Amino acid sequence: MKIQPLSDRVVVQTQDAEEQTASGLYIPDTAKEKPQRGIVLAVGPGRVENGNKIAMTVEPGDAVLYGKYSGTEVTLDNTEYMIMRESDILGIIQ
Repeated sequence: MKIQPLSDRVVVQTQDAEEQTASGLYIPDTAKEKPQRGIVLAVGPGRVENGNKIAMTVEPGDAVLYGKYSGTEVTLDNTEYMIMRESDILGIIQ
């Protein structure tokens, strides 16, 4: 299934949260935090502001960080995705 976002929205496939700390301790499922990073799968055409089209700065394939409570969670074909505005993205991981 393919999702095409509208306006300045982005489809991000979430990456799983860490299962082990840097010191080697395993984190139980109940203590895991919501993932805050993912891979951009699709981007919308951009937004129009005062009659001018503003292009998107992220591209499909970019690894990004986003806010903990950003976007809307969607599950399609047993895969979790986030649909959010580009402004909810905090940064691109290089």
